[in-house]
Amino acid sequence: MKKSGDTHVNGEITPENNSDDSPKTTSNDITKKVQLKKEINLFNAVCIIVGIIIGSGIFVSPVGILQNVKSVGMSCVMWTVTGVFSTLCALCFAELGASIPESGGEYIYIKRAFGDFPAFLALWINFVIICPVNIAASSLVFATYILRPLYQDCEPPITSMRLLAATIIMILIAINCVNVKWATKVQVVITASKLIALVLIIVIGFVYLAKDGTENFKDSFLTSDYSAGALAISFYSGFWAFGGWSYLNFLTDELIEPHKNLPRAIIISMVIVTSIYLITNVSYFCVLSPTQMIASSAVAVTFAEHTVSVIAWIFPILIAVSVVGGMNGTSLSMSRLFFVGAENNHLPRLILTLIMQSFEEIFYLIEMMGFGFAILPIALPIVMFFLSVAILALTIKQKQSESLLALALMAMGIPIYIIGVAWSKKPKSFTRSVDYLTRIIQKILLLVPQDKDTAWD
Repeated sequence: MKKSGDTHVNGEITPENNSDDSPKTTSNDITKKVQLKKEINLFNAVCIIVGIIIGSGIFVSPVGILQNVKSVGMSCVMWTVTGVFSTLCALCFAELGASIPESGGEYIYIKRAFGDFPAFLALWINFVIICPVNIAASSLVFATYILRPLYQDCEPPITSMRLLAATIIMILIAINCVNVKWATKVQVVITASKLIALVLIIVIGFVYLAKDGTENFKDSFLTSDYSAGALAISFYSGFWAFGGWSYLNFLTDELIEPHKNLPRAIIISMVIVTSIYLITNVSYFCVLSPTQMIASSAVAVTFAEHTVSVIAWIFPILIAVSVVGGMNGTSLSMSRLFFVGAENNHLPRLILTLIMQSFEEIFYLIEMMGFGFAILPIALPIVMFFLSVAILALTIKQKQSESLLALALMAMGIPIYIIGVAWSKKPKSFTRSVDYLTRIIQKILLLVPQDKDTAWD
């Protein structure tokens, strides 16, 4: 595969390779460019998607779904529905990514289809809601599982949880800033760890199933809540657990042969994740009753305590590592979205993830993020659009405070766009100050902007 030119990622610059028929050059006149490397192969891509999707969701969402639909049968149905819905969305993104092989995901697709302002709003929703809420919720879940063995008789202190959550966020951001290879290698290791944890749960669950563990599946739909509001909120809990199927599209410029590997990676990943999620939930119900699951803030740990109590301490570690994988994958992919947005002068200079940790209720974050996700698929095929609008309407009716907060954060994007993008004739003193601050940050972080077509010596 022909290399496009010099590459820069996190401070590394390499000379461009010349073809055999190009003029010979010396070391003094080698053309150099700053570009992202194509370093992600199909295996890495599958690990990234699976690592992002299988994060804290499968260890938290079973409770969120069960709390709303109130039965084992409907819980399994909702897992199937959210898996199918997510797969259909993923297939749409696979086609978009293969047709438009550019980093940026839905931001680029919306920009091409609908123009500058709608694309900015899509970027803004990811920036103020989806990305920070996702990482904040996951980091709190990570802290809960790490601290659980130390506070077996009570809930961990919220201050300790926030400090630990903030620490892991900073560590992951540092890894992603230093080298993309480090981030992808970390993702491969973590993906293997989380699959080991889920395989253990599945094996143990089916052992109990063979020992007449079918009690919870009798009359499994008897207590179901079929109300539209309950189904919509439980859908968001499941949809959050599948979140991440679109994130590889943010890394298209770094993917080897994106026309082939992007759709392949998405399809392979969704089949793996959906199958594992359904089987894992069956395993949970083979051991735990609905009452036990709802009462637990760490379902997998409670599962281990009821089955293999001697090695139950291993599960919080494996699950915490799994959650870190989702956060690492989100940081890796979302950073490229913001990178592309910055190239188009659409990125505000603000950090929100740590602020989102001030919300003590994890499910509040999940529901708010689900609202943000439902806004974005308007560029998808028409069937998915109507489904998303229906779920969105039900959520506004059922969860008004979360919906109003999400809408308020989205609406803030309008004045930001007017001031930051549409207002082209800003005072020179203001632009000079912004440029000066940008250069200082670039020097501190050893960063340079990516070159487009201009070469430099």
